Amino acid sequence: MKKILLYCFVFILFASRLFAQSQGDTLVIRDLPWDPKSPAGFSELNIPSDSSLLQGFILTANGAQMHPTLLMLHGYPGNERNLDLAQVVRAHGWNVIYFDYRGSWGSQGKFSFKHCVEDAVNVVAFCKKNAVKFKIDTSNIVLFGHSMGGFVCLKALEYLPGVKKGFALSAWDIYADVNRFAGPGQLKKIKADQEGYFVLNSSLDEIFTPVIDDSKYFNFKNGLSELSNKQIIMLDENNRNKLLADDIKAHNNAFFDYEVWVTDHPFTNKRVSLIKKVLWFLDK
Repeated sequence: MKKILLYCFVFILFASRLFAQSQGDTLVIRDLPWDPKSPAGFSELNIPSDSSLLQGFILTANGAQMHPTLLMLHGYPGNERNLDLAQVVRAHGWNVIYFDYRGSWGSQGKFSFKHCVEDAVNVVAFCKKNAVKFKIDTSNIVLFGHSMGGFVCLKALEYLPGVKKGFALSAWDIYADVNRFAGPGQLKKIKADQEGYFVLNSSLDEIFTPVIDDSKYFNFKNGLSELSNKQIIMLDENNRNKLLADDIKAHNNAFFDYEVWVTDHPFTNKRVSLIKKVLWFLDK
């Protein structure tokens, strides 16, 4: 009898701790519910951008209704794809589109930072054109960009009046970074500081010379007014973007949040916290 009572006590203690843990965590891992009439799915995409095709895919959410959609903008060159986030966002009822920019990872065309921004704008146009096919609520499209994708996110928002939200994770301020190497031999110093990636089909000269030559485009200070009505989160692992964040915040009339977390560039130890913050932002 004592053994039975002991087993019951241990079971109740274990179950109560499990329940308390699940109650305190908004991300309980479970299988995705299945809608037999309009189930969640996966479709490969070939997205037109200028005269090229971008390789990508869409994770479609459960249900026949139109779904808000998150666009994932990868970094330079794009090894961290944040697809754990993509799966949770889809389970949250959103479509998610991931794609590779022109000239990267097999997508057609020539890679450049400007092309990356144009590609993001063209993917939004693709969403509008194919809204019925993929059940995309074009009134609720959000950008999420990591590293160089954070630059793309903030810059593309300037050209997308219908897109009101952007989440820039450890955004790369390319203009500020390149201008660390001011003076003679600037490009030579940049090339010594940067790795060449065979998954990008442009040389370092082709990639970085436009940043040096076109400060009007690449300097975020020239686009702050276009970001004034956008809801923006910037999240970093160090405070190198603090001046940029202060500038955006000073001009922002919608919503702006900037935080620095103790982590690394891929946010290795903060994946759950990152996912929670993104879900909160999507629901806001």
